[in-house]
Amino acid sequence: MNTSNPLESIGAQAKQAALTLQNVSNEDKNNFLLHLADSIELHSNEILQANALDLDLIRTLDKNDAFIDRLTLTDDRVKLMAQGIRQVASLPDPVGQVMDEWSRPNGLKIKQVRVPLGVIGFIYESRATVTCDATALCIKSGNAVILRGGKEAKETNRYLAQLIHASLIASGLPEYAVQLLSSGNREEVTWLAQLDQFVNVIIPRGGKGLIKAIMECTKIPVLKHLDGVCHAYVDADCDLQLAVNIIDDGKTQRPGVCNALETILVHQDIAEQFLPLLAQRLNKRNVECRVDAQCKKIIPDWHIEAQEEDWSTEYEDLIVSIKIVKNIQAAIDHINHYGSHHSEVIISNNESHATQFLQQIDSACVYHNASTRFSDGNEFGFGAEIGIGTDKLHARGPMALRELTSYKYIISGDGQTKDPSRLSI
Repeated sequence: MNTSNPLESIGAQAKQAALTLQNVSNEDKNNFLLHLADSIELHSNEILQANALDLDLIRTLDKNDAFIDRLTLTDDRVKLMAQGIRQVASLPDPVGQVMDEWSRPNGLKIKQVRVPLGVIGFIYESRATVTCDATALCIKSGNAVILRGGKEAKETNRYLAQLIHASLIASGLPEYAVQLLSSGNREEVTWLAQLDQFVNVIIPRGGKGLIKAIMECTKIPVLKHLDGVCHAYVDADCDLQLAVNIIDDGKTQRPGVCNALETILVHQDIAEQFLPLLAQRLNKRNVECRVDAQCKKIIPDWHIEAQEEDWSTEYEDLIVSIKIVKNIQAAIDHINHYGSHHSEVIISNNESHATQFLQQIDSACVYHNASTRFSDGNEFGFGAEIGIGTDKLHARGPMALRELTSYKYIISGDGQTKDPSRLSI
């Protein structure tokens, strides 16, 4: 046992809580969720006061508007937080679900059954709403969770953790089923990543630097929520106004989130028609456009030339890169090379091109004529999400209840042995 890790007692408490949670009924888990949702609405003013303290501090730092928007809570966002928890409560309990079952010729009956992962270490950024999303999903799926939120939301997260702790106790669930690391010590991330004796999975939501650092210091499996370099490809055969509207929503509705558009690819045959329409809309939204040489010839006001790094940058701001491509295959090749395998959209009336795009793009979520802003657990009907998985193993796309479970095999027999002939010895 590694006695030098200051979080060891927290890990041990979480493991014991996880063992208890795997046998908690769906009704008891839902009672906790509903109690927490009611408590959040009842203490909305106190949550907003705590959030105001975080915002006062962050405004003294050099943070852009999109970052501040991610941190900011409002009355409506608090209500949505509570609604999301209630939606999770309304979903079927994944624990114990029979995924498959069959019988063998020797009479053995085999079931594949969903089980919790165990203890989840969740490391995330400034969005305080994620604290409640993660709590709801982990408890509903029978997992204990150790939360490590960003220091920017420290006061908000601390108050939410108090409400969560009180709801756990009031509902008769293990009080250490949800624990928040809130000291602000940067070493907490490393300590959490080294609790391999207690933690079953680490889920980091943050930049490549954070995820790389965790991968280098942990033996625990990591479900990565990487950056969102999301693309829109505007095909030659498309409704131009529809394309403008989808891109506007994808880029400007909330530019600081991971499913916002970062790069727009336009077929060369419609560039001269489409780009002026797009420029007019993006100028109204105060979007900075970083473009290739062909775009600059069509829209001289777009004076910022895109650099190589722009094609793989998640701006999280009102900035977008734009490139003209010769055909759909060039667009697919660009996305698969520069993208982060998150969310991409083709805007096209050509069904053959749409099918080609949807099949050949190597991303977790691919769209045809719809905004990438729908890449979200709530929008998919999952109630909430703990992240958007961009890997291919275990979980991909919005990670919700099912993605927070594994499975085991339950085998029933009536005396079968591997070698019946040995019974006569």
